[in-house]
Amino acid sequence: MATNIDPKKIEELLTRGVDEVIELSNLKKRLLSGQKLRIKLGIDPTSPNLHLGRANALMKLKDFQDLGHQIVLIIGDFTGQIGDTSDKVSERPMLSEEQVKKNMKNYKEQAGKILDIDKTEFHYNSEWLAKLDYKEISQQANIFSLAEFIARKNIRDRLRAESRISLRELLYPLMQGYDSVAIKADVEIGGTDQRFNILAGRQIQEFYKQKPQDILTVKLISGTDGRKMSSSWGNTINLLDSPEEMFGKIMSADDKVMIDYFVHCTRIPMEKVKDHEKDLKAGKNPRDVKMVLAEEIVRIYWGEKGAKEGKEYFVKVFQKKDLPDSIPELKTSSQNLIDVLVESKLAKSKSDAKRLVEQKSIKINGKIIDAEAKIKKGDIIQKGKRFFIKIT
Repeated sequence: MATNIDPKKIEELLTRGVDEVIELSNLKKRLLSGQKLRIKLGIDPTSPNLHLGRANALMKLKDFQDLGHQIVLIIGDFTGQIGDTSDKVSERPMLSEEQVKKNMKNYKEQAGKILDIDKTEFHYNSEWLAKLDYKEISQQANIFSLAEFIARKNIRDRLRAESRISLRELLYPLMQGYDSVAIKADVEIGGTDQRFNILAGRQIQEFYKQKPQDILTVKLISGTDGRKMSSSWGNTINLLDSPEEMFGKIMSADDKVMIDYFVHCTRIPMEKVKDHEKDLKAGKNPRDVKMVLAEEIVRIYWGEKGAKEGKEYFVKVFQKKDLPDSIPELKTSSQNLIDVLVESKLAKSKSDAKRLVEQKSIKINGKIIDAEAKIKKGDIIQKGKRFFIKIT
């Protein structure tokens, strides 16, 4: 069946938020020919939440789907246990099978906020990776040299720092590459940090007498603290965040990320994105532009109703300084602030609670307090701008 060969849409597909395309001329030719391609994206379930950093690649996958191509989403239940260190400055620990299963429980539901699930081909890579034996793995490993692996910047840096690098880490690119063989990928999408692994897929496909996949890498986006968005750093905007929380997180992000978010996390026409960029350069209040951005992103995941609720909550609580209509309640017998912060999960630990108090991030009944403050029934504890607990 022929696909949509709208040249304008294909051009945007190959450029919007894209860092690199290998081989560009070949992929463009295939897209313009109407050939239906198999487009691969793999995601390891290293945490229970998909976030906007992951959604960046998922939205590109959806762009291919909208053009009529067969998209293939691989949940890395096997590779998730092994651990990819492509973007890590230290060794990523192995995860247990139980932890991976727990993490990926809602992945299909979360991906369905972006993709047309009925038209999506899903796989778990344990389907084929768990069946490989030492002989076949050795044949795959023979394709690559150790020099190729240690040429990667993060690996070179770790070697210089004399940090441990396990042999397990050398095997990960083989596994991701073999995923492409298993599903006969024509194109693989991934972040810029995945370049080595995706290129490995081309070589492994050639070893198995398949045509090497084309590659499309998307740029990485910053999280709420300015670093790369990553679950391990806790700076994520998650797809399952409530409309109110999602809206608030976007509004709290650095003004500098706004245009990147428009490009990568929405499908507002690029002409409008450029207009927003011009407005900002001309001195328009960044908050007003960010309100448009937050509303659009929340709409993608929660619809018109969610976008409206998120905006109304933000205006009420943060602009008008009112308390939210609904505040979670905590019944506790402790009067110790540090203990209550941990019990309410406003803090991860006692040391985290003390840090929050020292940074003046905690208020009781609207007033900044110190660690010696006593908690009583009816108090409203506030962490930052978005989190509230009422003591009962």
